[in-house]
Order: sequence, then structure tokens, then C-alpha cells
Amino acid sequence: MTPALQSRADVFDIVIVGAGVMGATTALFLARGGQKVALIDRQDMFRAASGVNAGTLTLHMTRAQLIPHAIRGREMWLNSTAWLGEDVGALATPGLSMAFTEAEEELLRQRARVRQDMGAPIEVVSPQEAVRIEPGVNPTLRAAAYCALDGHIPAYRVGGAYARALRQAGVTIIENSPVETITHATGGGYDVRVSNRAQPVHGHRIVLSAGAWLEKMLGWLGYNIPIRCLINQLVVTETLPPVMGSVLSIANGLLSLKQFANGSVLIGGGWQGEGNIHQGGTRVIPENLRGNVRLAQYVVPRLDEAQVLRVWLGLESETPDAMPLIGALTPDDDAFVVGCVHSGFTSGPYMGRLLAERILGGNPDLSAFDPTRFSTPTATGPKS
Repeated sequence: MTPALQSRADVFDIVIVGAGVMGATTALFLARGGQKVALIDRQDMFRAASGVNAGTLTLHMTRAQLIPHAIRGREMWLNSTAWLGEDVGALATPGLSMAFTEAEEELLRQRARVRQDMGAPIEVVSPQEAVRIEPGVNPTLRAAAYCALDGHIPAYRVGGAYARALRQAGVTIIENSPVETITHATGGGYDVRVSNRAQPVHGHRIVLSAGAWLEKMLGWLGYNIPIRCLINQLVVTETLPPVMGSVLSIANGLLSLKQFANGSVLIGGGWQGEGNIHQGGTRVIPENLRGNVRLAQYVVPRLDEAQVLRVWLGLESETPDAMPLIGALTPDDDAFVVGCVHSGFTSGPYMGRLLAERILGGNPDLSAFDPTRFSTPTATGPKS
């Protein structure tokens, strides 16, 4: 497409596809760095994984290699006023990961050691100390890992804060606009065709930050990277008197618990639903719902008193090695990707800021996340 045929309003230095935490943070820092940025999403901002996740700011459930990034991401959330312009309600709490069986205790101690080696201030404590920290937990536990650096954030508050910051920075936000194709444009750059616009949105450079939809979009650029989509179940209870002050989990990863300021308890842990994101619809698996709630009641017996108010499903994307994709896709530095970060909400702001730094000419160390470790582009990349 020639400049004469392209509306000037639809030409940008950088087009970012995917308006979750990583895409939106990348857009924000790029715009503040002087770039003209468009941010496109198939739904409203923060309606996919970044808006419906459990909001846990955790080191216990973060992959060990990502601990340094999670620590910095957590710090950004707790100081959101400094860079986002407003407090999004992030709360610093301790975290307890518990073991109730011999196998869980062995796993807990192993996980604690590798995270300690990566800088996480985690220590294994006795059952008595765990009950002193959290009197409401089941006293039959065998051991617990304690981390002073944990916390949580009401994810539903984040999207509005980002929207205000992005608009103030001059980012063009294009919502409810599913991307149909991405093609090389005549003269360079990329044309992004969305379903509800006659003309494509043109970017001299492009960033893919579409989470569970990345596999399809990377294919448009000639990359064949299989990306698994996890359909994680989340449960929220009615409001209760205080039953916990920490973020609680168990060593096998099948449970996370937190109580918000309004008294409601959020129950997570990655119990799966079912569905197909491309063909439409996700559904709760009843047996998994019952298993998730029963496990929560076992760990915190007072949850027997709670009524479930709502259940929903959030999407999480995962690469074959469960490590993120962050970096350049082309030698010309005109296409980039950021996504598939395990416990990505904790690390998300920092990952987005790192990619923005890279695009603006900096040299952050993204070698561990290089997308070319899986695939080199084929001859079937985007065509004009």
C-alpha cells in the first residue's frame, strides 16, 4: 500500500496487537519515548487474561528463571502511581506455600531452594510457625515456605488506569477490532487489517502481544511456534470476615488463595476448564470446580462457611519450554513479540518496559527469551 492510498491517521511508528498488561505497558513506554503508537485489541482492553486473572503478585508460583523479573514487576505494581499515574490497589502481603504430604514437602523444599538461588527471599518454616503466621490454615500441614515478597492486586481496576495513562501519552487505542491479517506493506513496514475498518492500520514496526492468539499471528510472520492455551478456572466467594492475611498456595501448584479488602476470597490454582479460543466459547468442568473448592476448604477450613458467587475462566499461553517470547522477530528490527510469560501478571509491566527499551535502542538482556530458539522464519511469511 502506497502512502497516497493510506490515511495519515492510520500510519504509525509502531502498531501493537494485544492490549493486555505486556502490550499496554510496551505501548505506554514507547509513546513516552517519542513514538506514534497504535494499540489494537480484539475486545475491550484488559478483557482477556490480563483482566480476568487472579491478580497474584507471587514468587512462589513464578518459574525460578523469572524470579528477578517478577521481583521488579511486583515493585512496579506496588509503585504504580510513579509510572502509571494512579494507585491500582496493589497490596503487599507475605506468601505461604504449604505441603500436606511427604511428596508435597519434598517438592516444596526443592522449589524453595531453586528460588532462593535466583534471589527470592523464601524460607521453609515449621508447621507451628505457619499456623502462627496464618491461624486459619489446616494445622495438619507438614511444612510451609514463607516469602515476605508476595501480594495481590484487583485485576479489574487495572484496565481503566492503563487506558487513562495511554491516552494521556498519545496512544491510539483501537478496541473491539479482531486482526484478520498482517502483511508486508509496499515500501516497508506492515499493514494490519482489522475486521471493522476498510483500510489497514499501517506500522513501520509491529509488536505481537496477543497471548493465546500468538501462535496464529506468528504464523503470519513465518514462525511455526506451538503455543499451548491453558483455560484456568477462578472462583470468588461471598464476603467473609477475615480468614487469611497472606497469599496461600500449596506446593503442587493446584491452589492459590487470597482475600481482598471487601472480604471476598479468590480461589485459583490452574484447575482447567474446556473450550476452543478460535472456535468460540469456554466452559467450566464441574468436577474441576468441585475439586478446586474442596481443596480450598481443606487448606482453610473456615471456607466451609462460604458461598460461591461466581466462576470464570482465564486464558494463559505457554511455549514448549514454558519460557517467554520476548524480542525481535526480524534482523531489521521491524517486528517484535512479547508474551507467554509464566505468572505473567506479576512480571508483565517489567517485561513490557524491557521490550520498549529494546525497541527504543537500548540493550536489555533478553537472550533467554529469544523467539528464534524455536523457529526460524519460513518463506511463508507475510506477503504484500
